[in-house]
Amino acid sequence: MKKTIVIACATGVATSTVIANRVEDLCTKNDIEYQLIQCKVPEVGSYEDQADLIITSGKSPRKFKAITIKATSYITGINDEQTDKDIINALQDS
Repeated sequence: MKKTIVIACATGVATSTVIANRVEDLCTKNDIEYQLIQCKVPEVGSYEDQADLIITSGKSPRKFKAITIKATSYITGINDEQTDKDIINALQDS
């Protein structure tokens, strides 16, 4: 079953693209069918009903219906392997 992953940052371009590239690699390596939606953080609410997972580059403005993971580690390089595990676990459990 194809998973819908919403990836959001402040502008919907810069850091979300870095995160999206990493998530695409993770999904491919783990045989997870996926669809990515990149957007600005304020736009996440319009996608949350279709999202299996929401990944943000910073703090979420509110609690969303889908599992939400903060992936600043992909920008900083600190603890990024744990973020990988959290994302794979969330996608396999949803």
